[in-house]
Amino acid sequence: MADTVLYEVNDGLATVTINRPDAMNAMNTEAKVALRDALQAAGADPAVRAVLLTATGRAFCVGQDLKEHVRSLTGEDAMRTVREHYNPIVRAITGMPKPVVAGVNGVAAGAGFGFALAADYRVVADTASFNTSFAGVALSADSGLSWTLPRLIGASRAADLMMFPRSLSASEAYELGLVNKLVPAADLAAEALRTARALAEGPTLAYASIKEAMAYGAGHTLEDSLVKEDELQTRAGASEDHRIAVEAFLAKEKPKYVGR
Repeated sequence: MADTVLYEVNDGLATVTINRPDAMNAMNTEAKVALRDALQAAGADPAVRAVLLTATGRAFCVGQDLKEHVRSLTGEDAMRTVREHYNPIVRAITGMPKPVVAGVNGVAAGAGFGFALAADYRVVADTASFNTSFAGVALSADSGLSWTLPRLIGASRAADLMMFPRSLSASEAYELGLVNKLVPAADLAAEALRTARALAEGPTLAYASIKEAMAYGAGHTLEDSLVKEDELQTRAGASEDHRIAVEAFLAKEKPKYVGR
């Protein structure tokens, strides 16, 4: 992987770190390709049971690198980056059959906001902030933000934040339900790692089924969702981890999951 994105796997946990701190982790083409490829690699690797997505420096990600972007505006297809980079990045996060934790260390704006909301769980520093940003540069939303934001906070509040972009403090984001765990900035790295590590040691197939059930339910009727729950629960019930969990419960022991 390019050094604009760092990738490391240890004991079932893949850590993907956006690494352009001098540019507030703005996404140039090199970073977008590296992030897409790292996330797809994590999703495809059976040894990876959870992913921690975080960043270096004082920002999580401020979205598109506008200095690079302005040079592409005279091209025939200036916005192809959405389908070539941003869409695959979000699909990799939401579609991988394992949990993704976003460790949001600083400002998350535009696509960076989208990446954070695409994750399954967000651990956020109390000094972080969020901004939709797109309308501020005369653009529509991308990186899944038009789908995730209204589902988390409702259409009215989402429209307000989309059409009148502003900096949303970490505490306000927590009150709105955008943040799972709010921690002091000094504790962010350790707490995000602890959370992701706990998931990496958990019942991976069950987590994958939960992700799939929730995504399916967002676009289907209750009756269809009940059928999907039956399908996924049957699969989870046949897993080795379920057997391990039941045996550990009966023995009054802590289960040691194997991820299958």
